[in-house]
Amino acid sequence: MPAATTETSIDFADLPRPLAKPFYIGTQLVDPPILQAPMAGFTNYAFRQIVREFGGAGLLATEMVNARGFVWMDEHEAEHPDRLWGVAAEARPLAVQIWDNEPETLAKVGHRLATEYQVSVVDINFGCPVRQVTQRAHSGSYLLRFPELMGQIIERVVAACAPTPVTAKIRLGCTRDQINAIDVAQVVEGAGASALTVHGRTAADMFTGEADWDRISSIKPHLKRIPLIGNGDLDSAEKVVNAFKRYDVDGVMIARAALNKPWLYAQAAAAVRGEPIPPDPTLPEQKELMLHHYQLVCERFGEEKASVLMRKYACCYAQGRPGAREFRKYVATISTPQEFFDVVERYFPL
Repeated sequence: MPAATTETSIDFADLPRPLAKPFYIGTQLVDPPILQAPMAGFTNYAFRQIVREFGGAGLLATEMVNARGFVWMDEHEAEHPDRLWGVAAEARPLAVQIWDNEPETLAKVGHRLATEYQVSVVDINFGCPVRQVTQRAHSGSYLLRFPELMGQIIERVVAACAPTPVTAKIRLGCTRDQINAIDVAQVVEGAGASALTVHGRTAADMFTGEADWDRISSIKPHLKRIPLIGNGDLDSAEKVVNAFKRYDVDGVMIARAALNKPWLYAQAAAAVRGEPIPPDPTLPEQKELMLHHYQLVCERFGEEKASVLMRKYACCYAQGRPGAREFRKYVATISTPQEFFDVVERYFPL
């Protein structure tokens, strides 16, 4: 006769308690409630793969895709934009961010992304502050001046993408004297978007000063059904914890700070779960990670082009480390694999 088993008593008070719950964007679960921001020139397939290897991001995103350029390539039977590199086959969930100011064009591209690429979320950029997008193309944060047009765009894209959820990313307004995020948020929700992300600066601020999380949080009571995601200045797990503790947001989006710390999402996720924060990789491990990143870029673009592209990524990996300035000086000139490996071996901070 087998020995009697003894049940172990669990004290639930001793278990870690998460600071924030997973949430849904439409039918897409975001767990943990930490999102990787789309960043032009950086969040390509190689970067996303590295983030996935560490874990911690409940939703990843591509670089923003120019909808008009996508349509032109399609009509001329050209290869689709490099910003869609890897999207068709990579793991989900995955959001693709698109930008333009024409409802029909955005709807056409959104439909292709939802049906052909079967992405998890289609995000519309109403927050980019760079001149090429705002002044030249009258898109991105320029459209915050025209909430009615934003609503028309969202309605068209939502209809074209259904049932794939559509989201919007905005800033607080165009300038400090023209903060209209609450009004815009209500338009976004009324037009059928499934979530709203707000960067806590105005377009005129660019990336200067501090993100205003109080203003982000003030939007939440004006939303009836969709989640609010806050973005800006989250450069540590502790700041992510603070954001969830102090502000009325459903999720957070980590952006530039992760370019030199792609493991930040995993650290933030652990902190939000109430678990110990994993340490940073050692400098030798970070060096190997950078070489892994380089190999991923080479597989797509070939060694020659990848060596040039890797200059900016390599500079990110060295940022904030002792000797980073010396490393950046030399890596900024490399154009061949041998030059890259030589510079890494001689100058990468260790």
